Amino acid sequence: MTKPPVTKKSSKKLEISYWISPSPVGRLLLVGNPDGLQALQFQDGAHPLDILPTWTRSREPFHAALEQLKEYFDGSRTRFQIALNLQGTSFQRHVWKALQRIPYGRTVSYGEIARQVGSPKASRAVGAANGQNPVSIIVPCHRVIGANGHLVGYGGGLPIKTALLELEQHQTDKKSL
Repeated sequence: MTKPPVTKKSSKKLEISYWISPSPVGRLLLVGNPDGLQALQFQDGAHPLDILPTWTRSREPFHAALEQLKEYFDGSRTRFQIALNLQGTSFQRHVWKALQRIPYGRTVSYGEIARQVGSPKASRAVGAANGQNPVSIIVPCHRVIGANGHLVGYGGGLPIKTALLELEQHQTDKKSL
C-alpha cells in the first residue's frame, strides 16, 4: 500500500476528506482538505492508497474535481482548474508544475522535463519526482515517456498510462478533422 499524503503542520487542524469514484480506468481515490486536492490515486492497481481512519468520507469537497474528471474522460476537458495542495520537495513541485504545462494529447521525455526545470542532467531525478506525483491525471505524469519514445513506468500501471494517452490522442485526432 502507498503511504497517505501528509498535511503540513499549521496552527489550525484541517479535516481531510476522501472519496472513491469509478472511472473508465478503475476506481479513483480523491483525498483533500479545504486547501485543495492532495491525492488522486488509482485504487485498483498495484499501489492503492491506504485510507486513514481519521479521514472523513465525503463527496462534497470533490464536486469540482469529479465533474472535471468526468469531462476529461468524455473528451470535453483538456485542462483542469482545481485547487491543489501538493506536498513535496522544491524539486518535486517544480517537476509537477512542468508536468502541468505538457499540452493535452502530447508527450515529452524525462530529459525534456529535466531541461525545463533547469537541471538538464537530472532525468532520473525527474523520473523519481514523476513517480511521486500524488495527483495522477490532473498533474499529467502519464504524458512523460522514455527518451526512446517508449512508455516507461506508471504508478497506475502501463495499461492505464496507455489508455489515458489513447483517450487524449483520440480526442486530439477528432478535433483536427
